[in-house]
Amino acid sequence: MPTISHYNASLNAGNRGPNSDPLDPPAPSEAEDSLRRLAPQVADPTPPVTPERAVRVLAVSPADEDHRFLRHLFSHSNWVIQVARGCAEAAELLRRESLPVILCDCELPDGTWQDMLDLLEQLRQPSLLIVTSRMADDFLWAEVLNLGGYDVLMKPFDPTEVVRVVSLAWLHWKNLRERARAERAGETLAATGT
Repeated sequence: MPTISHYNASLNAGNRGPNSDPLDPPAPSEAEDSLRRLAPQVADPTPPVTPERAVRVLAVSPADEDHRFLRHLFSHSNWVIQVARGCAEAAELLRRESLPVILCDCELPDGTWQDMLDLLEQLRQPSLLIVTSRMADDFLWAEVLNLGGYDVLMKPFDPTEVVRVVSLAWLHWKNLRERARAERAGETLAATGT
């Protein structure tokens, strides 16, 4: 009667070449090989979309650890993380320059993410708002989307998810901007009759 070790040996035999020593470790399966190739990307995630020039992202949070984490996460890319600790500081930054993506903590010392969303709606070219929270749930996610936010990220942050969501938000913002330019150009052509 075969034992468990015989069963395991027969399973592993399928992963070996015809002239291999039975004491050699089995060759990696296709799945193991794929995981090994992906491991460096997961260990040090970089944005799947790397803009040609520097793109500034605003992180609005009273927590220094959020700022450190985000700056470290994007430090090897063309993404530049600017920080603000509250709504007033963020408003001052947004008056000076247009920023495509805003990561905003759910609760701020001088307001909430809804206050930031109201502020963004007043801008000529609104940024996309990603809300961050330790208490992220379906209700918050639905509320953020229904009121005009882009997405919700749960804290503590998952590096891969942060990179994915920020990259997609930037691409969406870029597409909206290009579409608005094309519409303005079309209106100009129609008005001049050319």
